Amino acid sequence: MPTAREALLDAARAALANRPWPAVRMVDVAAAAGVSRQTLYNEFGSKDGLARALVRCAADSYLTGVERALASAGGPGDRLAATATWTLRATRTDALVRALLTGCWEEWLPLPAHPAGPPGSLVPAQRRADAGPPTPAELLRQARDRAVAALDEGRPPPDPAALAVTCELALRLALSYALVPAPPGAEGETAPLVGYVVELAPDAAA
Repeated sequence: MPTAREALLDAARAALANRPWPAVRMVDVAAAAGVSRQTLYNEFGSKDGLARALVRCAADSYLTGVERALASAGGPGDRLAATATWTLRATRTDALVRALLTGCWEEWLPLPAHPAGPPGSLVPAQRRADAGPPTPAELLRQARDRAVAALDEGRPPPDPAALAVTCELALRLALSYALVPAPPGAEGETAPLVGYVVELAPDAAA
């Protein structure tokens, strides 16, 4: 059974799917989650606190998908291609992930501000997101670092710097497809292109 926080986040995501964030009302989110409005405010502090939690959940969900792709079957190049494919799919299916990774925030999305007040005055969800949403560079770096950690498989790679560059290039290639979609019929080109990136630096992801 989901916690009150999980139910509220699910309700907020469902509301956002049907209307722009400025039109989402806290009372409606609480009612949809089956909790009181006071519970919502106790959990998130404000509508902006709820927005921060939604954005943080989107970032966490993307990184969880990265880890899942990196744990898939195949060699390092295959897993890196799976990670790039997941990145592209996530940007197409989750508008918040797309905004987080590209920096392109549409007006209807929640763009949380930094919380006001000293850290001790904030509820737990606010304190966790006190620094605000990650920048595209920060989120990409977190994904890249996970890829590097997974692909070295507990052994020092021949060139750690080259491995990091290869992983970042693969992710940036996927993001280029998110920003400039491929023409119809060319949707499956991401993985082969990532394979080409890996071939350019064979020692890095071998």
